[in-house]
Amino acid sequence: MMDPDYELFATIVDEGGMAAAGRRLNISPAMVSKRLVRLEDRLGARLIHRTTRRLSLTPTGERLREDLRFILAALDEAERRVSGASAEASGTLRITAPTSFGRMHVAPYLASFLDAHPKVDLEIDLSDEYADLIAKRADLAIRITADPGPGLHAMRLADNRRILCAAPSYLDRFGVPASIADLARHRLLAAEGQMPWRLMGPVGSATVEGRSHVRTNSSEMVRELAMTGVGIALRSVWDVSNALESGAVRQILPDFEGSTDVCLYAVQLPQKNPPLAITAFVDFLKRLFAPVPPWERGSAQLSA
Repeated sequence: MMDPDYELFATIVDEGGMAAAGRRLNISPAMVSKRLVRLEDRLGARLIHRTTRRLSLTPTGERLREDLRFILAALDEAERRVSGASAEASGTLRITAPTSFGRMHVAPYLASFLDAHPKVDLEIDLSDEYADLIAKRADLAIRITADPGPGLHAMRLADNRRILCAAPSYLDRFGVPASIADLARHRLLAAEGQMPWRLMGPVGSATVEGRSHVRTNSSEMVRELAMTGVGIALRSVWDVSNALESGAVRQILPDFEGSTDVCLYAVQLPQKNPPLAITAFVDFLKRLFAPVPPWERGSAQLSA
């Protein structure tokens, strides 16, 4: 059996505060604080920095949290083996995902996951900022990246094709570029940090320098600007597949696409026996996006 003070520490971290941990464990915040101090005194190390506004783990606390994740998962697996209980995903599952992708390609399908796993309590955080799994107290991150991150277990879910596109109204007004060089004379759209564009073409790579016609920190804003005829954007197919199908935007220079090293991943902290809720959700994502993700199933309609 796990030392109850270790369980208390894990609960404080999971809940993000002493009051919330106390509510979950049915004890007062004062008792939570007292037991945490007792654990720190016993270990001879501060585990959590406390301020009036927030709690944050010390480096020692970070290490203990990771060790406890492995221990708790191993205990859970051992109990299931000994009791012979049927494996069933349960408990809180915290997921982080990019804003647009989560809204467009995760949320619409969650009902089927929840129906299949009614004992899983989902918490989903949508943000375009890089999500540190430990800082976010997240169990799983969906990342669109060339590098899922060091020391993490990453499951590749799908390619992330990126294409050049613009609204018909823009192309009617400014003309259709016939070459990469022509882009220098056009209005380009990109969020902060998304330029220069690195493209792959028939004879190798090409780089498109420049600045965005409208400066913004929002990738969603770039998509809306492209759809309303403001300029040319380099967009993921998952982001504009519906607009391509409806004709709201058209692909241009179809021989050139974004570099192929960027992919869609499910990322988690490495552990020998991950909770069944994590495994079930990764399997759900794999079935959803493989062998061909939904946004690529109409790929025949993507060309201009």
